[in-house]
Amino acid sequence: MNIYDLTIHELKDKIAAGELTPAEIKNAYSDRINEVEDSVKSYITVTDELADQGLAEYEKKKDGLLAGIPIAVKDNMSTDGIKTSCASKMLENYKPPYDATAVEKLSEAGAVIMGKTNMDEFAMGSSTENSAFFNTHNPWNLNHAPGGSSGGSAAAVAAGECAAALGSDTGGSIRQPAAYCGVVGLKPTYGMVSRYGLVAFASSLDQIGPITKDVEDSAIMMNVIAGHDPKDSTSIEGKKEDYTEYLKEDVSGMKIGIPEEYFNLDFDKEVKESVMAAVEKLKEAGAEVETVHMTDASYALAAYYVIAPAEASSNLARYDGVRYGLRSEHASDVSEMFTNTRHEGFGDEVKRRIMIGTYALSSGYYDAYYLKAQKVRTLIKDDFDRIFNDFDLIITPTAPTTAIELGSKSDPLEMYYTDIFTVPINIAGVPAMSVPCGFDSNQMPIGLQLIGPHFGEGKIIQAAYTLEKLLNIKDKRAEL
Repeated sequence: MNIYDLTIHELKDKIAAGELTPAEIKNAYSDRINEVEDSVKSYITVTDELADQGLAEYEKKKDGLLAGIPIAVKDNMSTDGIKTSCASKMLENYKPPYDATAVEKLSEAGAVIMGKTNMDEFAMGSSTENSAFFNTHNPWNLNHAPGGSSGGSAAAVAAGECAAALGSDTGGSIRQPAAYCGVVGLKPTYGMVSRYGLVAFASSLDQIGPITKDVEDSAIMMNVIAGHDPKDSTSIEGKKEDYTEYLKEDVSGMKIGIPEEYFNLDFDKEVKESVMAAVEKLKEAGAEVETVHMTDASYALAAYYVIAPAEASSNLARYDGVRYGLRSEHASDVSEMFTNTRHEGFGDEVKRRIMIGTYALSSGYYDAYYLKAQKVRTLIKDDFDRIFNDFDLIITPTAPTTAIELGSKSDPLEMYYTDIFTVPINIAGVPAMSVPCGFDSNQMPIGLQLIGPHFGEGKIIQAAYTLEKLLNIKDKRAEL
């Protein structure tokens, strides 16, 4: 097996055994980036100097959980002095004067940061086709999308261009690309990971999380990035857990709910069969599986596409050509400069969501749309809480299909439907993980979604780890 195919824990074991040095590992990943990046296009910025700096500090940080491990960061997380563009012309040359807390924690743990990954502009999209710069390609089939908005991070992990990556998830942007790219993606409980330094899309929904090659690596990454941060007012105070303690191959007695309303939706037959086959494996291993009833996911999708654009319209109002970022050179007065800056700086999808959000918040429509969406949000959260009174986990597909072909979804509403299974989780603020559970007839990966109660990451990791062992498919890698 190539060095770039190894997981974080495998790399750590080889460093400890003296079989590999951090320099050899970093060089292997750099060579891999040079080999495949022209085809995959995962990175907006490759940070060779930052990687070398991390390598130089290895001796000081060799006891860190990620010491010497190559990690990538989504390009909407601030990196001190390094371009953070959000894949937008609006921030194309912006270099923050500070690190996001999650990035700071990676550095403290000894990570070697390889670069900033491509994404849908301002995290708005489900295919990474909304990047202002270029499309990222799925390593399993370069004609297919890697998912989004964290498509660059998922593709980089799948292609062996980093050992793991950070993504952000507002409505499925970690889990859906993880499913498309055949890797593991975890969206933690809202507030478990600091959002300080994350460029805001929808502040009540955004959450940073890891994309990894296997479940054990996800637990290691959570040990690094989770925890209270006084710089984030939504950060949760509480005891820090060791998520590796949940790496047990045991689901006996675990109660799992299968939401009938979700499985009755119109989605790909091969996805449904693969997910249900995986559920049967868990059942055989001792899990108790029952059908449950939930609010139709389409209501969550509708509520999400009111709430998220409303918050986006507010958060993106700061990009006006005055404070930082792009300023249009084609203007005769300040008012025209505002208008032209936003016209030139934002792409079509971002403009679309700003307009929807502004409309939903406007006088006369606030009650009809935004307030009603927030009431639906409460019903959805209550629905999850009700089920988790009796069940440990809920299982659904991660996405209704396997990875779509690039350019195949020209209708925005069709693209929004790819998030049907993931947005309810962000609406409720609960954690969820996508794990590979099989392949379709075209050998494209299929993802299964494990959903837990608030602070239920441990249960999710335990069930996912067990499932990974039962299915034994994690060693199959994308072959470019």
